[in-house]
Amino acid sequence: MEKYDLIIVGGGMVGAAAACGLAQHGFRIALIEAQEPQAYEHEQPMDLRVSAISAASERLLRDLGAWQHVEAMRAAPYDTLATWEWQRAEVSFEAAQIDHSHLGHIVENRVVQLALWQALAQYDNVDLRVGQRPERLWQDEAGAYLQLGEATLAAELMLGCDGARSGVRQAAGIGLTGWRYRHSCLAINVSTALPQQRITWQAFTADGPRAFLPLTGARGSLVWYDSPERIEQLMRLDKAALKRQVQTHFPQRLGDFEIEAKAAFPLTRQHAQHYYQGRMVLLGDAAHTINPLAGQGVNLGFKDVAALEHILGQARQKGESVSAPEVLSRYQCQRRADNLAMQTAMDVFYHAFSNDWLPLKLGRNLALTLAQRSGPVKQQVMRYAMGL
Repeated sequence: MEKYDLIIVGGGMVGAAAACGLAQHGFRIALIEAQEPQAYEHEQPMDLRVSAISAASERLLRDLGAWQHVEAMRAAPYDTLATWEWQRAEVSFEAAQIDHSHLGHIVENRVVQLALWQALAQYDNVDLRVGQRPERLWQDEAGAYLQLGEATLAAELMLGCDGARSGVRQAAGIGLTGWRYRHSCLAINVSTALPQQRITWQAFTADGPRAFLPLTGARGSLVWYDSPERIEQLMRLDKAALKRQVQTHFPQRLGDFEIEAKAAFPLTRQHAQHYYQGRMVLLGDAAHTINPLAGQGVNLGFKDVAALEHILGQARQKGESVSAPEVLSRYQCQRRADNLAMQTAMDVFYHAFSNDWLPLKLGRNLALTLAQRSGPVKQQVMRYAMGL
């Protein structure tokens, strides 16, 4: 039996960040990841899975020694976020309004993961196990355990960073609440006639939102929300036919473009009923998934990491057991309410703009107009979204 202080299941963005942060506190860690990410090359096409990295997440990645590696690969900063249903009711958030150079960066998920793996290389107390899926996960009063091929790994605490279908969550017997949204999502990478852009925008339509995320160079990511049937239909189109559909259904401010790649994703919300059970703890998508309207998914996961790192680090300093219920309840109390509040806010926004009832349309566009003129209130919303 191989013994560690912590076992982290899932070496993606959240799991790798947790490993980096907790390694700084001296924990001996086994990080388990089934699939090694593809190595980065500058000439590679952009990945379809990207995240909007907030200022708070960027700060965390800097503290973990990973942001310098992100910058050495590629990240697209944006300083303006605009949203509208009727053009005359557009609301825009600009970094200059709160004296910041940017609101965030659009970064490929794989680039963030690779940057964190590069940062992990400096820690000899992290054992990265790549290429095998855990065959069995269990716990008892003495520890948490993982069967990996011929090896059995044991630790005082196991962290589930293994995504929305978390095996750790299932092994802990933690239930879920949630549902699938009536929309699915089509992500389309395009090359644009316009040069590098620093704005991300979202237009609401009767069929669902249409969004643009800037990528590095003259490129962008289009996000098309629509019914699952419509998204399936769009996925079957060739590039020329899909381009014609985008030109018809996206705002003209997109300009000319060429389609590079596309992929479809279902939209789901789920929330774990507890964030820990015994010696198993959940972070990121294993604990919560959220409507991607505001791009807050991975940022909430990084907030989980920052909170748990601080709480476990303090417990170790004080000589407390990191698996003690009073220690883990601090993490749950700090993060579950905040994540639930963000999920609820996104759902209210989503449902408010998914209704074509005229009085509601008038009301929400009036609200956007007032938001544009709200001054200090709008600034506070920006600071909250950026984690400042």
